[in-house]
Amino acid sequence: MDAVLTCMVDEKTGPGELNARLVQAVKEATGCDGAVAFRSATIALSYALKALDMPAASPIMLSALAPSWQYDAVAQLGYTPLVLDVSEETGLVTADIVAEGMKAGGRLLLLHETMGILPELERIVALGVPVIEDISHSVGAAVMPAAGDGVDDAPGKDAQKGRPAGSFGVYAIMGLEEFDTITAGGGAVLLAPRRREWSALKSVADGAPRTDILPDINSALAFVQIKEFRRNEDIRKTIYASFQRALLSGKNRTFAREHGDGSTVWSFPVVLAGSVKDAKQYAGRRDIEIRLAYEDSVVARKGEELSAACRTAKALSLRTVLFPLYPRLGSEAVTNITKVLGTLP
Repeated sequence: MDAVLTCMVDEKTGPGELNARLVQAVKEATGCDGAVAFRSATIALSYALKALDMPAASPIMLSALAPSWQYDAVAQLGYTPLVLDVSEETGLVTADIVAEGMKAGGRLLLLHETMGILPELERIVALGVPVIEDISHSVGAAVMPAAGDGVDDAPGKDAQKGRPAGSFGVYAIMGLEEFDTITAGGGAVLLAPRRREWSALKSVADGAPRTDILPDINSALAFVQIKEFRRNEDIRKTIYASFQRALLSGKNRTFAREHGDGSTVWSFPVVLAGSVKDAKQYAGRRDIEIRLAYEDSVVARKGEELSAACRTAKALSLRTVLFPLYPRLGSEAVTNITKVLGTLP
């Protein structure tokens, strides 16, 4: 709030100094070579595709459980959305699923790392298809090194901390919308992990109109959250652990994920064994509001035309709910939710 009020008092709400400070903070946090903060994820995607010189109408692969803006943006920008099904265990596309998409003509993968869980990034990249990572949920996550693995020249790679989300693809989009891990009231940062990709992006972004660039008032919100990210993430992970232990005593489940720095805690998804209606009513009696996890996903919006090809995603979209999980949830609320998770129908 102080950061936003300072912008308003100084009457510097448009793109300026705080935008630059946000970009620098993102570079330091992710180890990327360069970045640009835009007013929306759709604008960020358009600049990534320009930098890649992707031919018009090319089929672009995306997950059926990715947010619906991806499908709409790909179509609006003149490309062909190619929607892929997901794994039952993680809710993510796998290397095998992407390989099938490539056989169907997929030229690029827009990879949403849903729920903060990282997919098989190394296997997917090894397929040779260009990847644009969407780290809106997974910023701060990392692929941890295997035993005996040394440090390589990958961006941000550290033998102790692993290789961060956003460093595997040719570009990465970090959304700043309401339900992203880092929120700023809107916007997105487009990251270039390596110098070659940054050079291509810089050449197309240098001429961007101010109306494409994220204003300082939004940048101020995002900047503060990046600086406070680790402290907030530690709190989220503590709460997540409590919720997960409680869930183990019931018949419902959550998605498989790596612990430690391997995943980011975006929220707490529960894949229900029973009905969503019963779960909502049960939680509501304890004043806990839950919602469908994928209500704004591609498959939720395009279900009729995708249901046959994306059966797993469709099923998950109908029975996965989100329980509240955020740093300032409070101990009383955490205790209440933990009790409900352990006895959820």
